[in-house]
Amino acid sequence: MARVAFVTDSASDLDPAQAKADGISIVALSVTFGEESFRAGVDLSTSEFWERMTAPNAPFPKTAASSPGEFKAVYDELFAGGADAIVSIHVSHKLSGAMKSAEVAKSLLPDREIHLVDSQGASMAEGILAYIGLEMAKLGVSAEEIARVLNDRAADLRMYVSLETLEYLKKGGRISGAQAAIGTLLSVKPIIAVEDGVVESTEKPRTRAKSRERCIELICARPIERMAILHTMAPDVDEFRDEVIRRSGIDPAIVTTQIVGASVGPHLGPGCVGAAVLYKR
Repeated sequence: MARVAFVTDSASDLDPAQAKADGISIVALSVTFGEESFRAGVDLSTSEFWERMTAPNAPFPKTAASSPGEFKAVYDELFAGGADAIVSIHVSHKLSGAMKSAEVAKSLLPDREIHLVDSQGASMAEGILAYIGLEMAKLGVSAEEIARVLNDRAADLRMYVSLETLEYLKKGGRISGAQAAIGTLLSVKPIIAVEDGVVESTEKPRTRAKSRERCIELICARPIERMAILHTMAPDVDEFRDEVIRRSGIDPAIVTTQIVGASVGPHLGPGCVGAAVLYKR
């Protein structure tokens, strides 16, 4: 049976140690605070990122995709370690240059079997697909078929997040300063959705409670196959998780909880809750 290796990037928000133990390699994207640059999950842990992010007068972090050379180095290592094929699953090409770097790296290895998957999302949208791929590989499914299925199922993924403030969307250039100022005055707690690789502000409830409630409604609107609860150091994440599980009826044992890290976190800011969801067909 051919050995299939799996690769994703740090925008997946997978815990590096757990991913390695499960057989998933992570290409680290970069995050820069002022003059200091780090590889997300390598030089800068998720907890360290949030300490820096929320420090008084901290510079707003900038993120960047890894180079084709960094992707190729990971691919080379996996093939040298005995992999026959690679399935490489990444953040939406509409949100990051990671897919483009992966494509270039693949072109530099024309004699190797590498299949690319665009998750059409970020964070655990990537992670959910990676674990489906791992399960298929254990059943002996070919890398080509795994990639075909994952690219197809990416269309069933959604991500909903209830934000605490519009400030970080403003800093990241997603909205204007005027919009953010108005939102702050109105105590808006916006909900964003990621669908087909595009980030959209879906609704703008006036209070945290209403935003949380509406976010849960959106998450539970359709039957759920898999789900990961996401948060950015939110103190009420357990309460949010319990309510989503209660309303969706999903088995709690298959629901993971992930802290959003350095690749996606700068655009959300602290205190957010949400979920990456794979809906049933």
